[in-house]
Amino acid sequence: MDVLLKISIVLMVGVLGGRLAKLFKLPNVTGYLVAGLFIGPSFFKVISSQDVDSFSIINEVALAAIAFSIGSEFVLKDMLKVGRSIMIITLAEAIGAVLAVFLVTYYVFNQSFVFSIVITSMSAATAPAATIMVIRQYKASGPLTRTILPVVAIDDAVGIMFFGIAMSIAKISIGTTDYSFLQMISQPFIEIVGSLILGFVLGAILTFLAKRAKSRDELLSIVLASIAASTGIANLLKLSPLLTCMMLGATLVNLKKNSNRVFSLINDFTPPLYLLFFTLAGASLNLKVLLDVGALGIGYILARAFGKILGASLGAKSVNADESVVKYLGLALLPQGGVSIGLSMIVRQELPQFSTAITTVILFSVLVYEISGPILAKIAIQKAGEINSLGKVVEQRC
Repeated sequence: MDVLLKISIVLMVGVLGGRLAKLFKLPNVTGYLVAGLFIGPSFFKVISSQDVDSFSIINEVALAAIAFSIGSEFVLKDMLKVGRSIMIITLAEAIGAVLAVFLVTYYVFNQSFVFSIVITSMSAATAPAATIMVIRQYKASGPLTRTILPVVAIDDAVGIMFFGIAMSIAKISIGTTDYSFLQMISQPFIEIVGSLILGFVLGAILTFLAKRAKSRDELLSIVLASIAASTGIANLLKLSPLLTCMMLGATLVNLKKNSNRVFSLINDFTPPLYLLFFTLAGASLNLKVLLDVGALGIGYILARAFGKILGASLGAKSVNADESVVKYLGLALLPQGGVSIGLSMIVRQELPQFSTAITTVILFSVLVYEISGPILAKIAIQKAGEINSLGKVVEQRC
């Protein structure tokens, strides 16, 4: 079947899924994912796993745009006020997930130390895309929403660091490396710092060019070129495209007056792209993994959820955060997606003897959390009373 015809099918099926989701009062993202699941290999096989791979550029662009938008939340004057609190909450929820998953895999399911520490480190990262889309759909604003956005942004960096350290310990444990522990754990730190420096440099260039744009069309073209360049250069240098694009957005929002104009342009451009991204994400899920996962996969799911919810609550309490943050933040941090799948590919290359079991559990986790995560995020912001609050905030500012 022609590629363009398949893209049109994905778009139309995604639109239908979004409309059905609204009928059941579910987030649009859940509708896109479930609709994609039906046209994927689990049911009608309109989209094959090879097709999903061939559309990988759509995933890259969508994730880059989402990361750029998240960067807009890192206003320096605001971060100086709450930065310490955000870091404590992020570390608490990530460590909570790591500890809970390790205890369950190592002590309850009697898995090896290497297996346990590697899969444990992969539980820390949160997939920000679905949660961000839910916040946008419901125009949410308030203490919980303002906490979610920076936490999910920093969360990936924390997850990458944990994974790098865990892989180092695992390789040393089974004697597959000649590098020292210090050399190996420095790699994730180099990746993170390098990504932030690259994002800052490109963000400064974007700010300079954006100030000289003559029209909205020209400005949009400059921003899209900057996002694409950030992703491409990060890939070439083996840095993190997500962190680079977040820093690109953060630099722009702090250096350019009226930067809202830029971010509103991107928000107007990206909805069809996000629809494609989430519908294709649903098409990439395969229900066959349910047959192979067993009790270990279910234990991983429950332990990760428990650890993140408890860790987020304790972290928020320790910094005297708003009561809504203490109660509901953890529910919004459960989605797991691209970062964890990417890390599982690294495991396949560097620890092949553990890759099958780890990949199966991670794919099962992604299947469950990608579908349930947006629903839980909606419940969290609804319980916090922040749905449709964005308009009220704008009115108050006016």
